[in-house]
Amino acid sequence: VQLQASGGGSVQAGGSLRLSCAASGSTFSRYAMGWFRVAPGRPREFVAAISRSGGNTYYADSVKGRFTISRDNAENTVYVQMNSLKPEDTAVYYCAADEEPNSVEYYSNYAITYDYWGQGTQVTVSS
Repeated sequence: VQLQASGGGSVQAGGSLRLSCAASGSTFSRYAMGWFRVAPGRPREFVAAISRSGGNTYYADSVKGRFTISRDNAENTVYVQMNSLKPEDTAVYYCAADEEPNSVEYYSNYAITYDYWGQGTQVTVSS
């Protein structure tokens, strides 16, 4: 599966952005999806994950209550709505796909379990 992330940009603290990740080349509903981010000088960090069905979601504590992950299997797209953005949210955001044929409710917050990665999209939050 190929993943194309978009929607990044520059916003002021307190603002919002919605990132999208469009999938192609395979059956999107076979994949649990996740978002990760890499900030300058920091290791890759898990942000949010969603199961194949969309029925289960999981968030990093740092974004819980501010970010919402969702997916549209008919449109082969996963989203993350980011509200109340903070300067510490500044990072390159990556979407990833984890092929899981056995459970529609599976999701993962471990980067090592993800099989495919999109290119990043830059999010910059100014104070």
